[in-house]
Amino acid sequence: MSSHLHRLVANLAGVALAVQAVPVLAQGVTGGNSNEAGARDLTSAGGPTFADIADLSESAGLVVKAQIRKMVRVEDARAPGLAQGMARFYMTAQTQALIAGKAPIGESFVYLVDLPLDSRGKAPKLKKQDVLLFARAVPGRPGELQLVTPTAQQLWSEQAEARVRGILRSLLSGNAPVKITGVRELLYVPGNLAGQGETQIFLKTKDNSAASITVHHEPGAAPAWGVSFSELVADTGNPPQPETVEWYRLACFLPNNPPPGTNVAEGIAERRQAEADYRTVIGQLGECRRTLNQGTKVSG
Repeated sequence: MSSHLHRLVANLAGVALAVQAVPVLAQGVTGGNSNEAGARDLTSAGGPTFADIADLSESAGLVVKAQIRKMVRVEDARAPGLAQGMARFYMTAQTQALIAGKAPIGESFVYLVDLPLDSRGKAPKLKKQDVLLFARAVPGRPGELQLVTPTAQQLWSEQAEARVRGILRSLLSGNAPVKITGVRELLYVPGNLAGQGETQIFLKTKDNSAASITVHHEPGAAPAWGVSFSELVADTGNPPQPETVEWYRLACFLPNNPPPGTNVAEGIAERRQAEADYRTVIGQLGECRRTLNQGTKVSG
């Protein structure tokens, strides 16, 4: 490795360490061996989920389609934080398209990525492969990118790009739901008839704007619920559909149980009903499944 390349690797290694807090499973690929790495993309069965792609998209200042032109293995001694069975590579890529982001990007750039080795100690052969990169620009270092997580390089396909673009459009639209950060309080109020009542679940948001879930009860009917990401009352009976941004905001960021002190219903029966309604919502939302970083819903 040339002295010039040594300096570039040293510079990039500094920013690469910023993402090493995330467990490195297979940075840049979704499979655990080189055969899988060369064949799977964002649409493969068992590959990245809606939540995985949304996580990457929200973390990235840039989403880039690129073609790998050169890959040079970095000596293990110069790759701090490298996981067993992995190797670090200095990648040179040619820009194919800037899918999202406003930072200027040239015709080519470099970045570091960790890749899994097979039983023979060989890494996947990715030269001339098209990839999708979820990255950020490196301040003061034009021509260098930093992947936002260890799994932020994924193989490109038309279907994979279409899936990413669809999620990005939903995340970046003017009426996209705000980020949910927790539960502020929940309250059940019984109605005038037996079996009638309503639970309001007020949510915490990143920008402190209004968001709430309403669970409505009518005698002889199953509870109906909905969510509002504004001051308006939720449209009960129309919960968010799976693999939408509305679903993602709730399923992936609400705790499994109401945090202590958030249930402000007056009586014991009312508090129990509020908690039961909360569990109903969580159950109907279903699991926020992630495959890239072995992550799941935040526990309560």
